[in-house]
Amino acid sequence: MAAGTKDDPWELSTAPGTSAYTMYRDGDELVCQVGSTRLAYQARAIEDLTDWLRIQGDWVPLGAADEQKAAAEGTVEAFGRSGVNPVGGWYGVRKGYRGRFGMYLPPLLEALGLVELTHDARNNQVRARD
Repeated sequence: MAAGTKDDPWELSTAPGTSAYTMYRDGDELVCQVGSTRLAYQARAIEDLTDWLRIQGDWVPLGAADEQKAAAEGTVEAFGRSGVNPVGGWYGVRKGYRGRFGMYLPPLLEALGLVELTHDARNNQVRARD
């Protein structure tokens, strides 16, 4: 497995396997490079999302959405922007590019061995590993 650094990023793909991207940790941020688009999330999202999934105790829909679109309740995407999550709002740090938390974080958690993720064409779900 890659080290998750800028020089050795994690090579990932979305849950359906339709898009490849890389992620790496840069201090307190997770940098997500999707083609020419750069997104960034707070690095603590790894632990916070895993903890939240453990509390849910079952499969949770990903619910990926752009920042400008509303997130469906009860989804990973909704958690990533909720005022009641551990950071009190968005895990995304780059205004205009704060969404898609539900698309890009779960595959990283799966690669790290923290969650199970479905890989269907649509409506994928995630749950914490025991």
